[in-house]
Amino acid sequence: MDEKILVVDDEPRLVRLASEILKAVGYQVIAAANGESALEMVALEQPDLVLLDIVLPHGLDGYEVCRRIREFSDVPVIMLTAKAQEADLVRGFEVGADDYVTKPFSAKELVMRVKAVLRRYQRPDEVVTTAGLTCGDLEINYARHLVKKKGKNVSLTPTEYKLLHQLALNANRVVSHEDLLTNVWGSEYRNDIDYLRAYIRYLRRKLEPDPDNPQYIVTISGVGYMLTSPDSTAS
Repeated sequence: MDEKILVVDDEPRLVRLASEILKAVGYQVIAAANGESALEMVALEQPDLVLLDIVLPHGLDGYEVCRRIREFSDVPVIMLTAKAQEADLVRGFEVGADDYVTKPFSAKELVMRVKAVLRRYQRPDEVVTTAGLTCGDLEINYARHLVKKKGKNVSLTPTEYKLLHQLALNANRVVSHEDLLTNVWGSEYRNDIDYLRAYIRYLRRKLEPDPDNPQYIVTISGVGYMLTSPDSTAS
């Protein structure tokens, strides 16, 4: 295992803890104590994943650091937070975060989250059997991993695209919470319904004409979600 992980936190104790856990399973670990250093290291060191604390000194918090990283890199980012309310999750997704780990964390949880996020980025592309799907004003191009809304490209993170892709493959059919979580994030996430709900909420902000009254990504209460449109067509 030669993946390099950048740990960004101003607490030396937490940096040591995370470093020991990650090194014990074979990862390389580098560290930064503030946002400016983190941005510089992402650019120069090109890590395979960033473990980023939300609360940082000297003006740049984790959200702003993640937003700036997304201006030049698609490296996966896991946010470290003392709490993980839905509003915090959505804010993180807005700036491009891929996952959250709540402090204090166990070694098992941290390693599981890191492996799962890296696996999502490294997973081989699925066999493409159709070119894509048109669903109302949305066009999803499977081969190119592109999404358009009214003819204009929509910027999605790899995880957002995978979530939409799973729904699109089952257009006009209900996909359960567990199936979405397992197929997009991994089996370790199959019970994290609040996590899925936050991601769906943010995906709707990008795709729906009125996110509060969705017409494409519909909630099937207690079961899951469905990408629905009476004129959905595969191409």
